[in-house]
Amino acid sequence: MAPKVREGDAVVALSGKWVSWAHTAMAYSAFVGALVTGLALHYQKIVQNEYYGYPQEWFPSVSATIGDRYPERAVFQFFIAMTSGPRLALVFLWYTLTARPSAPLPKIIAGVGVFRTLSCGGWTYVTSTDDHGWHDIFMISYLVATLPWTLGCLALSPNNPKAVRYRKILAGSFFGTLVPLVYYFIQHKVHKVPGAYTIYAFYEWALILFDVGFDAVTALDFDGFELVVRDVNGSSRGKSQQVADAVLQKEKDKPIGNVFGAQFLWAEVLDAAADVYNGFVFWSMLTSLGLTVWYFPLWHMGISGYEAIVMCTASPFLLMNASIRSLVIQNVRLVHLLSLSGLLAYLVKTPEYRLFSVGFGVAMSCLAWTATWYAERAQLRRLESRILAWSIGLIASSVAKFAFQTNNPIWPIMHAENGGWNKMGLLLAALAIARSTRTVTDNRGGIDLADRPRTSPFFASLGLAGLLFGLHSLLSDSSTMILWVWEGFPVRGPIAANGVLTHAAMAVGILAGIFSKGSFSNWVNLLLAGVGAYMVTSYHNWFGYIGALLLAVTLMALITPLVTSAVRHGPVTFGLGFLIYNILVLAHVWVVAYAFVPGGPLMREHTDWVMTATVVFLGAGVYASPRADSINTKRTRSGKTAPSQLVSYYTYVLLAIQLIALATSYLRFPTNDYAPYHAEDKVITAGIWTIHFTLDNDMWSSERRMRDLIKELEIDVIGLLESDLQRIIMGNRDSTQYLAEELGMYVDYGPGPDKHTWGSALLSKFPILNSTHHLLPSPVGELAPAIHATLDAYGELVDVVVFHSGQEEDAEDRRLQSEYLAKLMKGSPRPLILMSYLVTKPKEGVYNTYVGEKSGMKDIDPSDWDRWCEYILYKGIRRSGYARVSRSTITDTELQVGKFVVGQPESSNERISEEQVPKGLRFPSLFRGQGVRDHRYHVFDEPRYFV
Repeated sequence: MAPKVREGDAVVALSGKWVSWAHTAMAYSAFVGALVTGLALHYQKIVQNEYYGYPQEWFPSVSATIGDRYPERAVFQFFIAMTSGPRLALVFLWYTLTARPSAPLPKIIAGVGVFRTLSCGGWTYVTSTDDHGWHDIFMISYLVATLPWTLGCLALSPNNPKAVRYRKILAGSFFGTLVPLVYYFIQHKVHKVPGAYTIYAFYEWALILFDVGFDAVTALDFDGFELVVRDVNGSSRGKSQQVADAVLQKEKDKPIGNVFGAQFLWAEVLDAAADVYNGFVFWSMLTSLGLTVWYFPLWHMGISGYEAIVMCTASPFLLMNASIRSLVIQNVRLVHLLSLSGLLAYLVKTPEYRLFSVGFGVAMSCLAWTATWYAERAQLRRLESRILAWSIGLIASSVAKFAFQTNNPIWPIMHAENGGWNKMGLLLAALAIARSTRTVTDNRGGIDLADRPRTSPFFASLGLAGLLFGLHSLLSDSSTMILWVWEGFPVRGPIAANGVLTHAAMAVGILAGIFSKGSFSNWVNLLLAGVGAYMVTSYHNWFGYIGALLLAVTLMALITPLVTSAVRHGPVTFGLGFLIYNILVLAHVWVVAYAFVPGGPLMREHTDWVMTATVVFLGAGVYASPRADSINTKRTRSGKTAPSQLVSYYTYVLLAIQLIALATSYLRFPTNDYAPYHAEDKVITAGIWTIHFTLDNDMWSSERRMRDLIKELEIDVIGLLESDLQRIIMGNRDSTQYLAEELGMYVDYGPGPDKHTWGSALLSKFPILNSTHHLLPSPVGELAPAIHATLDAYGELVDVVVFHSGQEEDAEDRRLQSEYLAKLMKGSPRPLILMSYLVTKPKEGVYNTYVGEKSGMKDIDPSDWDRWCEYILYKGIRRSGYARVSRSTITDTELQVGKFVVGQPESSNERISEEQVPKGLRFPSLFRGQGVRDHRYHVFDEPRYFV
């Protein structure tokens, strides 16, 4: 039977543009309908936030509008359901329009479009009230998917000038709106500025308009489609030119063109991911070396002898021997596998043997990477790909620390009990080595005469040393330079969650290194690195952080030329480079540990010297790097096609890592809605604890155990001493980030790592209205840090001071410090609590300066004669209780805790029994008797209470 409809006839013909218009109409109806309904029925309720209501706030945010209130939520969900059909049809038509044989990008973007649609349904129908965790996961997934969707649509746009122009305007507006959006959100959340949330709301609504409008532009492209389905213009057959085609044609002989036009193969993606993971493992082990070494001088209170193992990084010296070099290159997979002893070290319980295991792993890893680079020296493109993987591995390591609040989950100080992912990390490392070491070239012919180095290996070694030190000391953790520029409250600069900006700057530096090569670019990068180093060293807050970002970009951009130069100068360059790097590491410790090391006073507080040396060494490396014409000649000889395609896969991996960092930043942004434990009784439970750099007695990271004890003691305000961990030797960590986020507390990190102290930090359930950092007089010994902060405690202003004095040997330092602090406390017109480390016996020496008329302060318990280090003092507030809690094996110092009642005057030292104390003022009974986890009330065996 003949068909009723001939081929080519249209039974129903509907222009494809109506799919776009239907999607636009339904999406806008969902948001506008919910907004109109909310304004009409619940205006004052939906403009109310946790801090202010009408009239300070007078326009609702998107989340408040479409949230849990009926009927707004029902209106929104109804129209979003109606949007889903046109949305999926829009994604399908876009794929049909852009798909071409052997072109993977349209398939990827179509997959992203479907994923984005499903995630939208997730956060629409699973509200934060239903399940806050899943709501956030769906929301973050949607936001993260918006970036590749937008960029992919721009790249695949048909050559329709009007549509391309609208897309660029809307995409630029969307991403440009994010800057003021984040700014006003911080003004609202952190600074609690009245009206800031209303302005934030307008930017949030603008994002919705731009987001939906971006997809509405497809109506201009779908006008040539009829839903029969019949393509009347042939657009889906690949005849029309895309934006990507125009870029590729224009840039075909440039690096960006090679990357943009690369063929997509999943096997190559796995190869790139394996290479990057190997780089991640290298940086994870290198950053753990100093941390495991630090345990020993920490407990010896001076040089222990174990510090010598840092020289294991100089293992590339072995490659100077031709026989060893040949053996290592031919068995590079085995050497990589031997390096995994650094990851297996977590199984070793004895600290000394664990250190040896880490040292051996780092030595093997340095040897394996140097051998791999040296073996690829005749294949410049392959060499650059290996260096690129190593560079991205650094970002991956930093992002992992960002996600785990500055602890790397595969470090040997981690295990399952404190959040380690050691087994997973080890398994992935073995698989990555098996894949990435399948192809390593062994160039036995050496370097061509035309490409011989112009200088001695010494200059290249200096460059490598400066590069390694800069990367390790400043970029191995995203919060390091943020804390360099931190100055306390009110917040005037970046916070830890802004670490994603550091990661973005690092990625920009890598891309700049890929797409801009040559000696001129290297000298420009060196100049900019010097400017950035000066800014981050000399300035604070956002201006100083801009310098930090500039330094991050330029350091990453210099990796490829400086490592390539080191390879050309031979293996001796790496051995010497790591040796000089170790000297820089020691110098960077000497600036703060000057009181405990030989020759320390010479380097006292001279971070500026270390930073200057780093930049000068980078300059020596740039001077020793090959000329641009030499590199181009070498690149021509080694071929252009396959290696440039490899770069595209590393770029995909880099983008994926950046998306993880972006999602982590969203999850880690502080909520600033914290509440004290016993608000009904207006109690402040304050504590002081010397945390020994959060390494416990058995060399395990102790943050989780600290968190549990602080939480169970219901501490509202706590001072932490020996808390500055932002140095190579301490792992470039910040334990206050984990504690603040897990316990729900505001945090002032205290004087930053550029202030050369051992650290003092403040965590508070109460808003910190203002905080000032002090470096007390220390003419001889170590610097004494202090934080003076004003808290909003139940509507009243209460001052707190966290302070660590000098050592017993430095009597004059301690005298000057006591007079300085006494004057500071005496001058405060508000109630004040001092949480301190004083190094004195009760009622002797400088104790009488801290307590008495000079300071106006009182001792929390004058009858407690068994103290030397930790003291809690107070004035102008009622002290109701005092307890001393044993440390277990977390640190070497107990935790002291006091309870104070806001709004009540000081009382006598008369003690009362616990039965006479209201329940809200009592200490937890959990720690009576034998206590829990070896934490118990000790010295008095119970808390003390006062009238």
